[in-house]
Amino acid sequence: MADAVPLPADRAVLVLGAGTMGAGIAEVAAAAGHAVLLRDADPAAAGRAIAGIRAGLQRRVQRGRLDAAQAEAIAARIGTDADEAPLPAAGLAIEAIVEDLDAKARALGALLPRLPGDALLATNTSSLSVTALAARLPAPGRVVGMHFFNPATILPLVEVVRGQASDPDAVARIAATARAWGKVPVECASTPGFIVNRVARPFYGEALRLLLERHADPATLDAVMREAGGFRMGPCELMDLIGHDVNFAVTRSVWAGFFHDPRYQPSLVQQALVDAGWLGRKRGRGFYAYGDDAPAPVPAERSGPRPREVIAEGDLGPAHALAERLLAAGLPLRRAAGAGLLRVDGHAVALTDGRTADARSQAQGEPVALFDLALDWSACTRAAVALPAGASDAHAEAAFGLFSALGMRVSPLGDAPGLAVARTVAMLVNEAADAVQQGVAAPDDIDAAMQRGVNYPRGPLDWGRALGLDYVAGVIAHLADAHGEDRYRVSPWLRRAALQAAPAHG
Repeated sequence: MADAVPLPADRAVLVLGAGTMGAGIAEVAAAAGHAVLLRDADPAAAGRAIAGIRAGLQRRVQRGRLDAAQAEAIAARIGTDADEAPLPAAGLAIEAIVEDLDAKARALGALLPRLPGDALLATNTSSLSVTALAARLPAPGRVVGMHFFNPATILPLVEVVRGQASDPDAVARIAATARAWGKVPVECASTPGFIVNRVARPFYGEALRLLLERHADPATLDAVMREAGGFRMGPCELMDLIGHDVNFAVTRSVWAGFFHDPRYQPSLVQQALVDAGWLGRKRGRGFYAYGDDAPAPVPAERSGPRPREVIAEGDLGPAHALAERLLAAGLPLRRAAGAGLLRVDGHAVALTDGRTADARSQAQGEPVALFDLALDWSACTRAAVALPAGASDAHAEAAFGLFSALGMRVSPLGDAPGLAVARTVAMLVNEAADAVQQGVAAPDDIDAAMQRGVNYPRGPLDWGRALGLDYVAGVIAHLADAHGEDRYRVSPWLRRAALQAAPAHG
């Protein structure tokens, strides 16, 4: 992709659809120096979009983020297209209209006679098959997915989607053009969800599963995923922001696209919210209430006394850096041989490996409290803890007190396999691994897509390697044992990579 020539600045860009996304794409292309024609089924909509672009540019000038002359030059390059005359200077047409295959095919098909023979056709679809769209047009090789993320003027990622018939040169030119426009292009095959909307499904799906099984409430789950997992937003607040109707529709689309694979199964929890009209922020209510008098979410928290003695028994795996934080906090830590756990005032406390606390306790032959994974043990501000059935008050105090002594807030969770962060991260890694296995995208492109498109703290495959792919595969295998469902199957790519890779932890 790096050697391809981008669309020359003297070639015009035609944008079909003057909604939020179409207007954003038009501004990006104009900022890169192209003349842009904005077209919409409602001729007045294109004029309103251009007015909105001008207003946005002016706000950036007022805030000192853009030079006034630059703003005027960008705005001057954008015009409307309302007639049927030939467009000999056009080099690229991008559609950003309603997510309907027939509508997109009609719009691009009607446009083709007006374009020169070398003009590329791009679709901004986020969920429809680029292969199916191209098959309905007389020039399928010129059709490529160019999926921007909203807002297009800010978010850097563009998924460059190759359909079955897409000419490799067309794919490379679209990627080069996106890069010339200041974006980060990632190439992928036209499969359900492409990269981001596919790989991200477990972030929502595992949270909804935990809620369905009543292992946590939304506020606690979000706090754990943010403050231990390092995600910018928790899954419940993010679904409220996206809109449950939109998020649920994407999940259903991916689920249907994969012939009802249980990994993508929609949730009854989200179905109930959609049925109730509790769609999130835009309706004033979702998982949370919104408005000036809405109560702030309050996560469940516990605390305990400072431990008198902590023993690190054996290899702590991905939690090995926790020992360094214990020492830095001045806790009395010593090391001994053992089964990879902490003994806090005589009580066993271990990192989740995908088993429940009850199952781990049975295997260990003693009660074991479990704690969840953290992105960065040196900086995380919250820990999540699950207790086995019948745990004593002293055991609970030891587990909660361990993390309280480190200055962390401590949230109790139900005894869910893999808790919250570990099961979610493991399933994200697994989904990314399957996308590699199936040739959807290269590992580096998947990691870049998830970081640049949805702001994950690490790319999932990079994160999996840091944890140890053997640990990740083990978590998923234990989830499969606990649930007895094909939903939790280890990707062949992950299984093979886990066998080949040495553990990353020490």
